[in-house]
Amino acid sequence: MRNLPALTALVLAFTCATAQAGDTPADYSHALPLTVSAKNAVVQLRLPKDVYLHARSATLDDLRIFDASGKALPYALVQPAAQTQASRRQLPVKLFPVGISAGDTRDVRNDVDIRTSADGAVTSITTRHTSAGQQPAAGALVLDVGKSDAAIDALVFTLPEGVDNYEGQVQLEVSDDLRRWDTVGYASLSWLQNREHDTLRNNRMEFEARAFRYARLSWRQGKPLQFASIVAEVPQAVATPPILDSVTLKPRAGLFPNDLVYDAAVAIPVRRMNLVFSEQNIVLPALVGTYIEPPNLKGAKATPPSFVPRLQATFSKISQNGQQRNSGELDLPDLHAQAWVLRPQEASSAQPEMKLSWAPTAMVFMASGAAPYTLHFGRTGAKPGQRDVSQVAPGFSAAELQALEQAVPGTLTHNSVTAAPDEHGPARLRIFALWAVLVLGVGVLGFMAWRLLTQMKDPS
Repeated sequence: MRNLPALTALVLAFTCATAQAGDTPADYSHALPLTVSAKNAVVQLRLPKDVYLHARSATLDDLRIFDASGKALPYALVQPAAQTQASRRQLPVKLFPVGISAGDTRDVRNDVDIRTSADGAVTSITTRHTSAGQQPAAGALVLDVGKSDAAIDALVFTLPEGVDNYEGQVQLEVSDDLRRWDTVGYASLSWLQNREHDTLRNNRMEFEARAFRYARLSWRQGKPLQFASIVAEVPQAVATPPILDSVTLKPRAGLFPNDLVYDAAVAIPVRRMNLVFSEQNIVLPALVGTYIEPPNLKGAKATPPSFVPRLQATFSKISQNGQQRNSGELDLPDLHAQAWVLRPQEASSAQPEMKLSWAPTAMVFMASGAAPYTLHFGRTGAKPGQRDVSQVAPGFSAAELQALEQAVPGTLTHNSVTAAPDEHGPARLRIFALWAVLVLGVGVLGFMAWRLLTQMKDPS
């Protein structure tokens, strides 16, 4: 009885090994050789267009990477992350000089009257106690950046006309109500021009990003100057659209009058769709969908396929005032279909081509076996081969995954697969293994019963 668990485990292990023994490069219809630098253990591959055109699973289950010995390598499929690009937006700033009389040593920052309009915009600034008949010079600047919730992190200064060389150290204070002021930074500004009129400048003042309505600029060193302009800069991240692959399909006649069928590939996750017309001026309202095969019931009369609409749109190509206007691409939520059906809602002889676009997935894999490596795909009924990315690149951040070395695909090759794999083979093997375990168990029990009877007949 002690040998029964061991025999059972042996049978099950043999069954699993038999079920997976057929997963070889020869079982896949297409292959792409991959070139890597051999410097990194974890690399990635942006799945080429050929993969989507020849894979036979909407979830890309029939993808495998084999090394030179035919060993399957672990891999994970990672959706492309949204890309952002840093940029800067500029806000114009209104300047208001704060005057100071000659010889006056008072702090002009706190000796001014600032008037504003109903919406908070600064309208005028006057200095208290200015001597009569004196023309005050600029001693400080009050800035109005306008109504905005944007976080500003820099000011850019422009010298007034006629000033080529300048140097000074300034202090910047900000406020939202013109009563309470916070110091946010200091900067040394300088412009130095040579005889060839080349200018070496340091005209930016950077500080921690924050939103404010008003600012006050005062001088710590150098002569106060009324700049020609000051621009506030706002940092922002601009989302960049993913790089899409696309394919253009020709139509064929459908199962119903006026229907046009476009043979695609079930693996393509369609994100954008459009029609390409050869006609110069055309407007075509239509339904786009797929044919659905009804289930075959034993003894029932055969039922023809039915059309199931997925979206409705008006496609067009119009020339107007010397310019061509085309209908834009339709945005779709990564739809899959082996074939797309276009059903015009009015009689039309147009035979437009269909353009499908999608965002390729990244494959992250371990380059751990013997090179060279080959990506194989195109097998009906293949079991999922991908793993979680944490089992392929453990501890890698999203930024590190994006920065992985890119494997370079080679020329597509086609393998002649004589027969599709038996989808029910593994199930049958498991049934045979179960029966084998049961028969083995009955044999062991019979042997134990015989031993027991033998011992009962023995007087000793």
